[in-house]
Amino acid sequence: MILLPAPKQITELKGSLKLNLGSMIAIDASCPEGTIVYARMLKEELRKWAGLDLDIVRGAARQGDILLTVDQALDEQAYRVEITENGAVLCGGSKAAAGYAVSTLRQIVRQYAGLLPCVRIEDEPMLKARGFYHDATRGRIQTLANMKKMADTMALYKLNQLQLNVEHTYLFRGMTELWRDDTPLTAEEIMELDDYCCERGIELVPSLATFGHLYKLLSSRTWEQLCEFPDSAGKPFSFEDRMALHTVNVSNPDAMKLIKEMIAEYMVLFRTKKFNICADETFALGQGRSKALADEKGVGTLYVDYICELFDFLKKEGRQPMFWGDIICRHPELAGRIPKDVICLNWGYSPNQREYETQVLAEAGVVQYVCPGACGWNTWVNALSNSYYNVKIMTGYAKKHGAIGMLNTDWGDFGHINHPVFSIPGMIYGAVFSWSGEAPEFEEINKQISELEFADRSGELLACLKEISDQMKFSWRNVVMLKEHTQKGFPRKKLEELFREDDMGKAPSANEKLGQMEEWLRVISRSMDSSSRGIAAVTLSAIDAMRIFNDVGVFLSRMKDGKAGEGQDGFALAERLENCLYRYKKQWLENSKQSDLEKVAEVFYWYADLLRKSSM
Repeated sequence: MILLPAPKQITELKGSLKLNLGSMIAIDASCPEGTIVYARMLKEELRKWAGLDLDIVRGAARQGDILLTVDQALDEQAYRVEITENGAVLCGGSKAAAGYAVSTLRQIVRQYAGLLPCVRIEDEPMLKARGFYHDATRGRIQTLANMKKMADTMALYKLNQLQLNVEHTYLFRGMTELWRDDTPLTAEEIMELDDYCCERGIELVPSLATFGHLYKLLSSRTWEQLCEFPDSAGKPFSFEDRMALHTVNVSNPDAMKLIKEMIAEYMVLFRTKKFNICADETFALGQGRSKALADEKGVGTLYVDYICELFDFLKKEGRQPMFWGDIICRHPELAGRIPKDVICLNWGYSPNQREYETQVLAEAGVVQYVCPGACGWNTWVNALSNSYYNVKIMTGYAKKHGAIGMLNTDWGDFGHINHPVFSIPGMIYGAVFSWSGEAPEFEEINKQISELEFADRSGELLACLKEISDQMKFSWRNVVMLKEHTQKGFPRKKLEELFREDDMGKAPSANEKLGQMEEWLRVISRSMDSSSRGIAAVTLSAIDAMRIFNDVGVFLSRMKDGKAGEGQDGFALAERLENCLYRYKKQWLENSKQSDLEKVAEVFYWYADLLRKSSM
């Protein structure tokens, strides 16, 4: 039996429960209003995997029924599942915990259909807050329907907090210049998603850039005077620049006034009392318009003064502030100024992530979540190995240093090119480790996720995806940087540094390996339920993109060495790029708004034009 996360205690009993046409899903009188959502989720699981269409009733259970109950004597997030030959009882310490019991039974149904093994399960989580952080700014804004699917997946694996990264991608009133060339999230969409998440025991927490990472705001004609560096408006779009230097000028009081107005408009859309002000990577602070003030007070003090004013503002509005911890960890002597009711989001994305930041924050008495990553940024297929070991080590630090939560991040640097489905394994790694503090070994959990989430009876899907992700030799980051640095007039020597000759030399063998992986994927798909085979289509597109850009990298390497035209036809390669983009656009729009799709497409166009020009 595969259960993710694995329960703390599971006892096998004799016999099995044979669900029949007369079985029902009964909601006990102890269950609060809204519990029917979980009953419906279970009903749908049984319809799909067991071929049974059970009615939902309220009241006492009868022989062969499934009963949902709430027992407030249990811890708020603890639950029990007991399956006997006479029926099943699912009990939680709260409505949300009853949902966890349902999620466990849903996973059992996926494996055993309508003949359920008799078993007793008792369980509760290590960390009370177990979240997923999705970037809805740097390229891909998913449709409301797809974000609801994300919430459904989170619920199945007992995650209970979702945050969407927003810098400029919300339709703020009176700020048309901020979002005019995008397809922003609307208030109605946010509120509908908030309702949907709440029904499934998930807290939707607002996350809004308020200090750094304000590229669109601070490069606009309307608000450029609030940027740390002058002359920020009117420049061509750049993925690199969007990541870097657009930090609020803290010496201008109008900046704080505007940010507070944005927070006030945004926070009322959410029922939660939490609010994430972000405030990370304030690279430019004290280097431009606020330099005199930084020379007087110190950059660290400027930073803490600013965020503490936002903390005070939020707390007066009845909110609990959250913020990213990278800057305060550089100034541990100032960590004591962080109020005890503020949550610090301590991020780090290496598979060998150091302990220093977690320890510094703990020693300073700062309340923290650990924040590992799903490791999909700048890659066509997520780096599963990096994600697994990063999540593992960070949740280990959480346990050691008393962190109260885990927020697993899914960033979209440079256009968020990876398909959302590739982040699901990383999401599940986070769910498993944050619930129990441990997980099966990498190969084993990948096998389990392949079987449970993707209905792959071979258990090999994630092993295949891991091998595919390792074959990208001309990385998307370098693809974008080479284009943008060329357009900015960087010298040839600087451009050549973006090529790692060893990787370009390995590109032909990597592409040969991708061909083998494509064949393996087709074999694996035979073992998958038909409803899950969609991942094969997007994986084939990712393989195609990786293979083409590897070939582009080889072509450009030869061009750099004065060997253009050897081994590759630039016109044919350009056509491959454009065919790949055609298919990619269709897949993007199946789950996401237009958002930055055309900006990603411009990268393809630029290389196609370069290839043709270089072949003439």
